[in-house]
Amino acid sequence: MAEPNQAVWLQTDTLQLDRRNPRLVEFGVTSTTPEKEIIEILWETMDVQELVQSIAASGYFAHEPLIIVKENSANIVIEGNRRLAAVRVLLDDDLANNVKCKVRISDKTRKYALTRLPVVISDRASSWQYLGFKHVNGPARWSSYAKAQYIAEVHREHSISLARIADQIGDRHKTVQRLYRGLMIIEQAEEAKLFNKEDTYRSRFAFSHLYTGLDYTNIAAFLSLSSANLENPRPVPREALAHLGELLLWMYGSRRQRQPPVIQRQNPDLRTLDFVLGNTEALEALRDGESLTSAQEIARDPSEVLQTSLLRAKRELTRAVSHLVIGFDESESLLRIAGDVADLADDIHDQMQRMTRSSSRTKRRDDKERS
Repeated sequence: MAEPNQAVWLQTDTLQLDRRNPRLVEFGVTSTTPEKEIIEILWETMDVQELVQSIAASGYFAHEPLIIVKENSANIVIEGNRRLAAVRVLLDDDLANNVKCKVRISDKTRKYALTRLPVVISDRASSWQYLGFKHVNGPARWSSYAKAQYIAEVHREHSISLARIADQIGDRHKTVQRLYRGLMIIEQAEEAKLFNKEDTYRSRFAFSHLYTGLDYTNIAAFLSLSSANLENPRPVPREALAHLGELLLWMYGSRRQRQPPVIQRQNPDLRTLDFVLGNTEALEALRDGESLTSAQEIARDPSEVLQTSLLRAKRELTRAVSHLVIGFDESESLLRIAGDVADLADDIHDQMQRMTRSSSRTKRRDDKERS
């Protein structure tokens, strides 16, 4: 890759945004997406406005050149798309109005200075180490899905092993392999018509649900994954593909089927799903449409459920006591509720005592018979 001191200055209007940028691919950008639409996406999702304000106030810093590659006679910016978008907005009032940007540069000389930008001319094969370190495992990290897209591109197009990618970007936790495996599973599901990212219940694709969940024991077993090979481009065996469709539906839901995901938040729902998948009865309940919480109750030990319920009730009653003096307005309805709670508590206590006495009598009888 060209060194920073080899930067040259090019006309801004000759530079193009990179439609292959993993962050843009995540939002459905293709080779035919108009640049105006790409800038709108960058503006809405990637904080371009803060760069606009900085550049308008201080100008473009020459020590931060864009990195470009020449493809089909075009100058494609592979590093610095947000900065290029910010400059575009400052140079084009119509574009600024379109994204509702109110920042303007009134000084013509300062505005004219933005019509040329410093660039380093490189190529994708030579730049992957720098971009990978910066955005996959470094200070300006992309989303997990964008990282996975970039890793797969480097692996496929430049024949770089995942181990070498991990080594070059300083990855010591198998993040590269885990991200790659997650993306391969998504691609496998899409090819098998089991999943469509455009049909997820929520607009933002939470890729981290999948690639994180694959490390959980029961989720991995549900998909028959082998922990020994994280680099298989088809990680899920054919016989487990139906399970993959179920898992992705539980994770992401479906707008077409009007089915929300059972995973509302990654923590603790992902671990709860893993727990449910380890219990046959709970799994069948989930398949029958029971909520994740209901399925979890089925999978839990009854004595654990009882203890948790009693402790939760105790905490709530303790809270009620702390609000009694200022919260009780002497209404009959609250008095009836307190009476119902007292009756329930008495019933539970009486039944537990009866069970304890019965168990003690049985134990004494058994001991006598053995003696």
